[in-house]
Order: sequence, then structure tokens, then C-alpha cells
Amino acid sequence: MKGTHEQRAGLLSGIGAYGLWGIVPLFWPLLKPSGAIEILAHRMVWSLAVVGVALLALRRWAWIGELIRRPKKLGLITVAAAVITVNWGLYIWAVNNGHVVEASLGYFINPLVTIAMGVLLLGERLRPVQWVAVGTGVAAVLVLAIGYGRPPWISLTLAFSFATYGLVKKKVNMGGLESLAAETAVLFVPALGYLLWLGAQGDATFTSGGAGHAALLAATGVVTATPLVLFGAAAIRVPLSTLGLLQYLAPVFQFILGILYFHEAMPLERWTGFALVWLALTLLTWDAFRTARRTRAQAARFAATEPEETSVATGADSSSYAAREQ
Repeated sequence: MKGTHEQRAGLLSGIGAYGLWGIVPLFWPLLKPSGAIEILAHRMVWSLAVVGVALLALRRWAWIGELIRRPKKLGLITVAAAVITVNWGLYIWAVNNGHVVEASLGYFINPLVTIAMGVLLLGERLRPVQWVAVGTGVAAVLVLAIGYGRPPWISLTLAFSFATYGLVKKKVNMGGLESLAAETAVLFVPALGYLLWLGAQGDATFTSGGAGHAALLAATGVVTATPLVLFGAAAIRVPLSTLGLLQYLAPVFQFILGILYFHEAMPLERWTGFALVWLALTLLTWDAFRTARRTRAQAARFAATEPEETSVATGADSSSYAAREQ
């Protein structure tokens, strides 16, 4: 029963995390007339404050000394911080300048970009279905380039920056809160410096926009940290395959908001491009489930035959065991 409750809590946490990421386009326009860079700087500063309080409450500080003693890992954190700065800043700008649908496309094609980077940078080998999915994704980008009259630079930059961020985070191998704290700590000084400079110029909306506007800017820390905490809770309670499906909630919500709430145009060429992307993701998902089932079946067969093989020590039995494993 406890396991069932844990899985249910994990599923709800995952839905909450990706759901919040999906509706975040509703939040950024509330921060106008602040520009994207000012919003980004506040997000960095207030995110560090929020995760700092969370880490203080959880008494999770031991990782700081270890990180400082490992320059290579600290360097990777700096790279991750730089890449996520590009991702966050461009996303905020895109939402506040009428490109919500194009921004959602970036997170739809992110899994395809991640796979392509695995092949190009890590030498990974793709299964045939994965090759078809990547090829379909490339065709989708070409169709969308025709539809937009230009390559979908916003989508591509968001996808590649987030895929790079994921690759670096995989090498860093830190918890969500700890990683966000380290990244925002790296960004804190330049972000705070920019805000102080903006204030000295008389252009800071934090002080000129009233108490309500200042509160909304401060809330960027909560908006950033809350879904991350929920994601962390989900990651330890539900299978990775379930998280893989839930990740599509965010761009789906963003896409729907872009069309129905922000009333962005969707001519036929864009519908065709998005349909190709969705086809590619369907192929990837189907292939992932098929591979997972095959892996579980092989593990079950191995578990079923292991007792028999350990109790019979003949050459014939050993040969049949090797044949089954092949």
C-alpha cells in the first residue's frame, strides 16, 4: 500500500511540475514593463534566495565544500549556468514578444536534439526507429522554416541550449536543488550587478513599478524553484518512462496557450511542421516502450533460468545458457 501511495504522490508531483512549466507563459507578461534581461536577472537573484532557504531547512550544505575542491566540476556548473541563462532569457523574451507557439516547439524538438547530440558528441548508436524519428524532425524544421519564412531560430536555440544544459548536468551529477543553487550562485553577482546598475540609471522597474510589481519580480524565485522541487519528488517515485511521457505536458500546455489565449497565428505550413514533430515524438515514445518491454522480458527470462543453471554444472547446460543469452 505504501508503494502505491508513493507512486501516486510521485505521479501527482510530476504532473504538477510539468503543468507549472506548461502554464508559466501566463506569468511572464505580468512582469511588463520589465524587459527580458531585467526579469532574467531577478529570476537568478531570487531563485538563489529561495533554494538557499530550502537547503537551509533541509540542512544540505555538505556538497558546497566538495564542489569548491573540484575545479572541473565547478567549471561544468559555470557552463551549465551560462547555457541556462541563454535558455531562460530567450524564453522570457519569446513569451513577452508573441512567440509562445514557437517557444513550445523548442521543447517539443528537444528530445530529438538530445538524441542527435548523443550521436554526434558521445558516439551513441541509434536504432532504426530513432533514425526515422530524427529524420522526421529535420523534415519538420524545414517545413516550419518555409512556414515562418526563416528558420525557427527561437525553437532551435531553446532546444539546443536545453539539450546542452541536460548534457552538462548529466556530467555534473548533482541533485536538483543543489545544482540550481550552484548555478544561480555563479550567476548571482553579475545579475545583482546588472540590477544595481539599472537602478543607478533610473531604469529599474523593481523600485518604480510599485509594491505589487516588486512582489511579482521577487516571485520569480518561487516560480523557478517550485516545479523543480516537484520534479525532484517525482523523479525518485515514478519510473523514468513515466517521466518521459509527462515531459510533453509542458510544451502541449504552452502550445495550447499560444493558440487559444495569446491568439498566435497557425497557418497550414506550421500545422504541418508541428504534425511532423508530433509524429517523430510518437515514434520515439513507441520505440522507448518497445525497448523497455524487451529489456524487462530478457531480465525475467534470465531470472527464471538462473537457478536452474546454477544447479546443473554440465557443459551442455552451459552451452544452452549461452545460446539463450544471445
